[in-house]
Amino acid sequence: MAIGGNGFSEQGLRRLREVLARHVDSGRIPGLVALVSRGEETHVEAIGTMRHDGGAPMRRDTVFRMASTSKPVSIAAAMVLVDECRLRLDDVVDPWLPELADRRVLTSPGAPLDDTVPAHRPITVRDVLTSTFGLGMDFTALGKPIMNAIFERGLTPNLPVEMPEPDEWMRRLGELPLMYQPGEQWQYQISSDLVGVLVSRVTGRPFEEFLRERVFEPLGMTDTGFHVPADQLDRLPALYAPDPVTGEFLVWDEPEGGRWSKPPAFQGGGGGLVSTADDYHAYFRMLLNGGTHQGTRVLSRPAVELMTTNRLTPQQNDARTALARNNVHISFGQGQQGGWGMGMAVRTYRGDYAPVGQFGWDGGSGTSAYADPVNGLTGILLCQLGYSVPNPAHLMNDFWTTLYQALDD
Repeated sequence: MAIGGNGFSEQGLRRLREVLARHVDSGRIPGLVALVSRGEETHVEAIGTMRHDGGAPMRRDTVFRMASTSKPVSIAAAMVLVDECRLRLDDVVDPWLPELADRRVLTSPGAPLDDTVPAHRPITVRDVLTSTFGLGMDFTALGKPIMNAIFERGLTPNLPVEMPEPDEWMRRLGELPLMYQPGEQWQYQISSDLVGVLVSRVTGRPFEEFLRERVFEPLGMTDTGFHVPADQLDRLPALYAPDPVTGEFLVWDEPEGGRWSKPPAFQGGGGGLVSTADDYHAYFRMLLNGGTHQGTRVLSRPAVELMTTNRLTPQQNDARTALARNNVHISFGQGQQGGWGMGMAVRTYRGDYAPVGQFGWDGGSGTSAYADPVNGLTGILLCQLGYSVPNPAHLMNDFWTTLYQALDD
């Protein structure tokens, strides 16, 4: 693709490459793939290597662990079911998720697990899809009994022990009280994994199978799934979680024999996908196109609008606001977009170079994917560095800051 024209300036794209290359040349980022598109123009940069000490070069088709950038994609399976009236937003989830019936709720977020009151009402599909069903990751509550119990039961990814198969995961989840009343407060992660279980039980099929048929295949996302086939593992780089004190590159997951080298027991919609820049580009362009891809409708326009516009009240969003403003050393700026739709963040105020309306999310393995309907812009940035250090966050920030300067209208 020729540089410049049709919405990007030649100078801006060259500067984007220079900024990305600076991060790689610093030795803090082993390698990366970046894809930006606007209108009919797509521009890709593949810089650096698959390992921090060298090895094969990064390529456009390198496969990355998408971590939490899985969330904006996996939510589409549930929205297909809403489109087909197989789920209603205000359906009670008890028929499919009986483990969550008759919930009890902590009297306060830090209360002992047996200090509870009955839930005011049942959990609904809407609560699950908007991450407000009452339980999730709260990084401002680390060390409190409920958070300790979540970790002890293996209910989240990135722990030394992998998550159990869905029915056992649900059994363990059902043992715990909620942290907040249903619909009261946005909370991270667990809702996104719960979406996959809900889709699987409604359809009677594995989550990945339904996602592949209804989302991946129509979009040509042939490299997206919950593991990497053995004959493709050479396209998966090592995943690093550097020592936060020394900066030493520690391998968190190797391609051969690692977590993504075989089908997982739990297909985690919250953070389990692997994918490529081009696959994610197809998905986010579909959202920008109101649910269609090359003439094929994947989601209805209203479904896309629900996903990509803010669904939270200020009160429901308090936890994200507190994390973003008061715990930047933990969040590295994530969560400062202001709003949350379904499966993704939505910008409701302009706090940096991106305009109100931009939607997408970042991942703790060094991934970032957003689309901007104001400018018709899509950006995908993928690397293989965990958030144990702020370097991937700095890379993402500089990517978006420089990309918006490359717009040429």
